[in-house]
Amino acid sequence: MKSLSFLAVLSILAITLSLTIASDPSPLQDFCVAINTPADGVFVNGKFCKDPKLVTEEDFFRGGLNKAGTPNAKTGSVVTPVNVNQIPGLNTLGISIVRIDYAVNGQNPPHTHPRASEILYLAHGTLLVGFVTSNPENRLISKVLNEGDVFVFPEGLVHFQANVGKFPALAFAGLSSQNPGVITIADTVFGSNPAIDPNVLARAFQLDARTVMDLQTKFKK
Repeated sequence: MKSLSFLAVLSILAITLSLTIASDPSPLQDFCVAINTPADGVFVNGKFCKDPKLVTEEDFFRGGLNKAGTPNAKTGSVVTPVNVNQIPGLNTLGISIVRIDYAVNGQNPPHTHPRASEILYLAHGTLLVGFVTSNPENRLISKVLNEGDVFVFPEGLVHFQANVGKFPALAFAGLSSQNPGVITIADTVFGSNPAIDPNVLARAFQLDARTVMDLQTKFKK
């Protein structure tokens, strides 16, 4: 009987630990407004915490998300982020938001967020969106969105948005991290510093080395 009880306790502990590890720990304070100086601060999630007595409403506020950004010529889109770097009060809260403006034929090219899932709301226009599942399936899950539609991109998966309408488009996206990070596939692979050996990329992408070097020239920062 004792051995059975011991096994039961171990089973409960195993289940509890697995559930605990499955999510981020909850903050043990109301907030931790980020500051850049360590004076009298506590280091939490990569930032020092401001003295709570010195916190003001401005630490939790940022205006201007109603203003359209200017899409760049390269991609035809522009992302305006609002994360912990713009609102210090987001530190430890695990959320952020972005505004994305798309020119006609513009796109937010294939990329990943290593630390966040994303939920995108299309305010204006028509977008083709999608993500690709992980190896070995690599299945494309894609849909055309119209005004008022919502789409979700799972954490870490390669995803994209492309304006397939006749007019500029506007979307807002919420992310499950105060600092989700972004890895744009083409920029990362062909624009790394220093450059990856062209022969490595030629074999990986089944391309001629000269084609790879041409791509590296285009994406060189």
